[in-house]
Amino acid sequence: MAGDHKDTAFAREPTRDSDGSRPRVRIQDAVKSFAGRVVVDVDDLTLGTHPIEGLIGPNGAGKTTLLRMIMHSISLDRGTVTLSSDGDGSEVVLSDLPAHRMARHGVVKTNQVITDFEKLTILDSLLLSVAKATDEWPYRIYREQGLYEDTVEGILWYLDRFEFEDPLGFAKSAGEKKLLDIIRCLLLKPRVLLLDEPTAGLPDDIRDQLMGLIDEKAAEENMAVVIVEHDLHVIWTMSDYVHFMAEGRVLLQGEPRSIREHDTVIEKYLGSGHV
Repeated sequence: MAGDHKDTAFAREPTRDSDGSRPRVRIQDAVKSFAGRVVVDVDDLTLGTHPIEGLIGPNGAGKTTLLRMIMHSISLDRGTVTLSSDGDGSEVVLSDLPAHRMARHGVVKTNQVITDFEKLTILDSLLLSVAKATDEWPYRIYREQGLYEDTVEGILWYLDRFEFEDPLGFAKSAGEKKLLDIIRCLLLKPRVLLLDEPTAGLPDDIRDQLMGLIDEKAAEENMAVVIVEHDLHVIWTMSDYVHFMAEGRVLLQGEPRSIREHDTVIEKYLGSGHV
């Protein structure tokens, strides 16, 4: 059975509003195969028409692969991925760009598997996330102090909001490393934030605090958020809209309640005893 409902202090009334100026990612005729097996086959899918959207489905449905296709960290067999916004009329073909160019266009993804810089303190890890490529050139060796002065206020805001055991030391637990990865992404002030199992390994109170922050950011910064998550309480309470994938295809889209109660979702994912 998929993740059960958990009682929690976090609660959110989905806005269900669509903002034409919000950035949107459109995936068209996109296919990816591994060893001859098609793992993603999406005809036409738009993400970002609502502030926070959930992407759910059973293991092996292709959710993480789809996010990686958007980031171009894996190549598409065919198809296109574009980023657009009616607010400024811009359109960028993401699938034509290398992965390291995504953040420059405001598209950022967290890691599904916990990733940490083992030799860097929490502070240094966060400083690295906001450093520009030019800051790392050898002749900019003295740029670190300036980078610290430019960004320390924003970094300390996050460190004050979340209680790391030793904020000036190293991330210790899996939960701290997961949280650190998400903060690194938020410091980039993304236009589109792809969250791949963001609450895995987090205590319930930190999970609720983090989801509250994501909700604030989506509203205040007009950011489009897509959440892949097996803790379905997060999906049902956070999402304004939900996409359901199975066997590489997006089978259903709609408001959380309609997706949760749909026979196909119950049969392929939730099970008849879901809450």
